[in-house]
Amino acid sequence: MEARILRIYLDDVMLDMAQRGEFGFVARVTKAFEGVGFRVELRRNSFQERLKSAARNGYSLFLMDDPFHPKSLTMRKSYYFPFWRIEATPKRWEFEVAKKTFDPAEIDTDVAQNWVGNWRKWLFKRGPETAGRTGLIYVALQGKLLEHRSFQTMSPIDMIAEVQARAGDKRILLGLHPGEDYSDEERATLDAIAANDPRVAVQTGGMEEALRVCDFVITQNSAAALSGFFFEKPAILFGECDFHHQMPRVSQLGVDEAWRQLESTPPAYAEYLYWFVALNSIKADVEGEAEAKILATCKRFGWDV
Repeated sequence: MEARILRIYLDDVMLDMAQRGEFGFVARVTKAFEGVGFRVELRRNSFQERLKSAARNGYSLFLMDDPFHPKSLTMRKSYYFPFWRIEATPKRWEFEVAKKTFDPAEIDTDVAQNWVGNWRKWLFKRGPETAGRTGLIYVALQGKLLEHRSFQTMSPIDMIAEVQARAGDKRILLGLHPGEDYSDEERATLDAIAANDPRVAVQTGGMEEALRVCDFVITQNSAAALSGFFFEKPAILFGECDFHHQMPRVSQLGVDEAWRQLESTPPAYAEYLYWFVALNSIKADVEGEAEAKILATCKRFGWDV
């Protein structure tokens, strides 16, 4: 039997919050494990500390880092506070929910619409109420624009070219992530694209307004596509992720068929958001239920809790 110790590894800011009792999900995890006889330790996260965790007795929980040994798992916000996940991999496209099948017929539409209506106001104020389609394609970019990474069907720059080839007379907004640090080469490449195509504009941030006015979202796997569902805007994914169930994926369909489905098959927006966020994550502010889900999830992944 494994020692009844849980170590939670956090960066300095999150560790300070957790120690002051201001990191709600960590507080729930702590209460859950202490409730079944575990000692819970909050640890400063570093590469060396994570390496040492493999040789220590007990279990390890990392914040977004790779759970690289059998006694470790990772936790990650499920896009919107206070929803969280505990997973056996840091790769979103390998999360438990990514492997599930979504059937809108199994979801109570009234319940879903009520849930989405409340959360839409909380997350985006009145933006979704005034949403419309103005002939704009919103291309939500992330990082490493010139690289073709393993979870992508092509590089982000090649993705932009595919959008240009199919946009017709629609305008194209290339949205840069405000948290990314783009290289001079990436910036110059985007500037050249915009200079050579009058339909194209480049902008940093401004996601909510872009979602309010766009016709649809194109991205590798940016959460902007999921947020777009609150504005009833469909999306195409050029990469793999956990929220793919109601979005045409280029990896499965090719660009042409994904584009055709985007324009012909509207998603079940409310049912999907309710299923994905509310029914397939851990809501940290629900006392009792959160602790039970935390323990059940860890047990499902093989922990002796």
